Amino acid sequence: MRKILSFLVLLAFVASCATPHVVSVIGPNDSRLNCNELDNEIAIASKFKRDAKAEKSYGTATNVGALLFWLPGLVATQMNANEAIRAADDRINHLSRLKTKKNCP
Repeated sequence: MRKILSFLVLLAFVASCATPHVVSVIGPNDSRLNCNELDNEIAIASKFKRDAKAEKSYGTATNVGALLFWLPGLVATQMNANEAIRAADDRINHLSRLKTKKNCP
């Protein structure tokens, strides 16, 4: 019982350190979006990418705390940030291809 409780606490701590949001690459309504909506979605994905890059900085409070007290939390945050950046890039590329298909300016 004690091992299970320790594992759950450890899991919760790791999950709390990995904060950047990973976006879905393909949305269910992407093909129905008009040019302005595609631009808005690209801007949203770009914001998620900027936020994830900011989380990779070692100057954030979460990362400083993880660096000082719990290194695996820092690694989890870095891995999650890399995944979030990659997903945002893929989403931006997907939406840009849709814009090209629709002959958007």
